[in-house]
Amino acid sequence: MAIGGLISNRNFGSFIGSGKLCRGEQAILLHRGERSAVAVVHGKMLYRKLCSQTANGFISGYSFGPFLQTTVHLDENTLKPISISRNGRQPISSLSLHHSEKSHRVYPQQRSRGSFGCYSSSSPSLGRWLEPGDEDRIRKNRTRAYYKSEEYDITEAKVDPLPSPEATNEVVLVEGEMQEAVPWWQSFPKRWFIVLLCFAAFLLCNMDRVNMSIAILPMSKEFNWNSATVGLIQSSFFWGYLLTQILGGIWADKFGGKLVLGFGVIWWSVATILTPIAARIGLPFLLTMRAFMGIGEGVAMPAMNNLLSKWIPVSERSRSLALVYSGMYLGSVTGLAFSPILIHKFGWPSVFYSFGSLGSIWFALWLRKAYSSPNEDPKLSKEEKKLIMGGSISKEPVKIIPWRLILSKAPVWALIISHFCHNWGTFILLTWMPTYYNQVLKFNLTESGLFCVLPWLTMAAFANIGGWIADTLVSKGLSITAVRKIMQSIGFLGPAFFLTQLSHVRTPAMAVLCMACSQGSDAFSQSGLYSNHQDIGPRYAGVLLGLSNTAGVLAGVFGTAATGYILQRGSWNDVFKVSVALYIIGTLVWNLFSTGEKVLD
Repeated sequence: MAIGGLISNRNFGSFIGSGKLCRGEQAILLHRGERSAVAVVHGKMLYRKLCSQTANGFISGYSFGPFLQTTVHLDENTLKPISISRNGRQPISSLSLHHSEKSHRVYPQQRSRGSFGCYSSSSPSLGRWLEPGDEDRIRKNRTRAYYKSEEYDITEAKVDPLPSPEATNEVVLVEGEMQEAVPWWQSFPKRWFIVLLCFAAFLLCNMDRVNMSIAILPMSKEFNWNSATVGLIQSSFFWGYLLTQILGGIWADKFGGKLVLGFGVIWWSVATILTPIAARIGLPFLLTMRAFMGIGEGVAMPAMNNLLSKWIPVSERSRSLALVYSGMYLGSVTGLAFSPILIHKFGWPSVFYSFGSLGSIWFALWLRKAYSSPNEDPKLSKEEKKLIMGGSISKEPVKIIPWRLILSKAPVWALIISHFCHNWGTFILLTWMPTYYNQVLKFNLTESGLFCVLPWLTMAAFANIGGWIADTLVSKGLSITAVRKIMQSIGFLGPAFFLTQLSHVRTPAMAVLCMACSQGSDAFSQSGLYSNHQDIGPRYAGVLLGLSNTAGVLAGVFGTAATGYILQRGSWNDVFKVSVALYIIGTLVWNLFSTGEKVLD
């Protein structure tokens, strides 16, 4: 059998082949430019190794042929043999490879039994050898390798390298960073793989959040809950959610986004799975479990913001955040679509068991593939790391939060106030729209549920469109400050305009269209205020989002309660007028005090 070796930096190993050495053994050294071919003959088998340089490195091929009885060295200029050895029994003890920069081709041809020819050409095209074997990595190192047989006494015999017009006559082993052809998913940018994992986390986040809004109907019948109890259960989520907004940002900035987001997903997934058990034990246990779920989901946004501030350069910031936040919207669509099916076929507990178990799959992938920053990823390519570090933060985790400095900055308060104004209108539309469709547009519950999905789909689409527009404007040279103000102004004034049109429409179709357009323009905020935390303070992106999102959650809680109070004494037009007023206030504050420049370091 043929015996070959892999010649590496400092060793000579990984032998190919098995069996005993045959008595007839010889080598053929073919040399031309950077092309080297070594053929070792054992018994009735020829083992030939050919090294070919390609654009990505070197490719090794192997071929086998009949027993040859000559060792041929070819002159690189005349293509004639310059040395021939007919001693087929003489063993070879030293192999030499030589490398130069000129590209040539070696074409092996098998003639007939007992003869062999090898021709060299300077054709620029690249080829392959038949029956490729294992691919060796060949590294450049000025090393000579010796192989000594256990069966025969092989003495050291030097084989002089053939002269090359473009290189010295040194004995050199070829080394190159050989890059094997890899599937596209292995060459996919790592930073965008992190973005997709965050997208999946936010998809699960809203799936687990909205399933209660569907499951609460059969649950209330089974446990005889009244409306007040149902409202208490729905609101218990926000107890924990509010608690960990700022804490999640502090933890992410101090300990890294990977740890905090992973903790959040596994925490809320376990809480989701335990919800049916808690409901059967008693109402206090259910309220506690829903609050626990809010604790887990409360850290998600600050941790994600911390991660992307380190992984994503400024030129890709808007579209990456838009993609992640669209996971929330699609999570609501998925939860609202599949929950009724699961409840109908398997009962209401199946919703919590199935949705919660998906978190374990995500967590296993997260532990293996995610890192808090590019500096911690040992497999990240140098090119991608250079790209990321050219437009992203690369400092050590935060140890002390400078609260006085943070709260003294006007752009920070612009974020907090604008987030409050934005979420007031958003939460009202998403919370009260089924009631509006049913009471005002006279849709039945099935139609109301169907149209409730439409705003989420519209937001998912327009969030990504807005992200690409924002990044394109930045790449064209428009300042980040101008881009953030433009995108957030659309996110404020667009909903304000379409809400004012609701009082003038006369058909349900036009009302639904106005709602969809309102939510679609609202999604441009993902490229406005939601991207601004990383602009003004990338090291404190988690804390900043925790601060502003706390105000946003409070707006949702107060706005939802205030809407019920307004409807008892007024009309839907009054509800929309309050939202429009807050949208206009947010627009003024944002354009006066926000900035896209870094103000915290």
